[in-house]
Order: sequence, then structure tokens, then C-alpha cells
Amino acid sequence: MKVKSGRTKGEGLARQIRNSICKVECLLMLAPLLVLLTACGLKAERRSIPPEVEAVMGTVSDDLAAQRYEKIYNESSELWKHDSTLDQSVAVFKTLELKLGKVENRTLNSATEQHNSGGPLKGHAYVVTYQTKFERGEGMESFTLVERDHQWLLARYFVNSTALK
Repeated sequence: MKVKSGRTKGEGLARQIRNSICKVECLLMLAPLLVLLTACGLKAERRSIPPEVEAVMGTVSDDLAAQRYEKIYNESSELWKHDSTLDQSVAVFKTLELKLGKVENRTLNSATEQHNSGGPLKGHAYVVTYQTKFERGEGMESFTLVERDHQWLLARYFVNSTALK
């Protein structure tokens, strides 16, 4: 039996099968490349934090607990100072302290290393999030640090908690 194209149904089916096999072969050849590109991407999820990054976060945490808000601001990156004044920063820290209280404990949620070629976090950065238990509630804390002149600096600090509403 002939179809409109002049080929038999069997020839058309064989062509469809060959095309499907070719597509599968192409996908199989691309799969290792996709894995390689993902592994070499600009962001790398980590479950541990480099000691120098952890030291800065420890200092910031100690300064928060001791209400040394001006020190945090003065030692932060240019990104922080671009986004917020000293007075605004102090007001936010005081609000967090008032509504949530002091940190009781933290559990590492994620640590993402970034190498950005542009944008506000240009260069080497770490975004570290914790599931945090405060005196008056729970929430997620996010620390963003950037490397400037071989030194890690706080660029952003964010707390998300229903206790803040």
C-alpha cells in the first residue's frame, strides 16, 4: 500500500523509528555534557563553610548578640552601605531583637558559593542560610558575604520569620 508521499507505510514507520533513535542517541551524548556544565557552574551548593567565611559570620553573630550594631555596619561591605544607612541598619537590628530576641541555636540549611561576573554580588560571594531558633520564634537567617581585597565582608543579612509579622 502506498501513501501520498510515494512511500509505503513500512518505510514511513522505519523512518520515524530511525528519527526517534537518533534523538535518543543525541540526548544520551548530551547528558554527560549537561552534568559537566552543572558541576562547573557558577554556583556550588556546599554543606560546609570555609573557616574564613565562618569566622566573619561568627563575629557578626557575636556583634548582633552584644548589640554592636554600629560595628557591624562599619565592618560591612560597600553593598550594605549602599543599600542602608547606619540609622536604618540599627533600626532593623533593634526591631529583630525586640520581636525575636536573641539567637538560641542555628542549624545550617545551605551554603552556596558564587563566582559572579556582574550584578551587585560581582566577584566571589557566599550565601549561607540557617534554620534559626530565637527566644521568641523561629525563622530562616541568611548571611551574604562578599570577598573584597582578600577579606570577607557582610553584604546582606536577612531574617524571615512569621514572628516578625
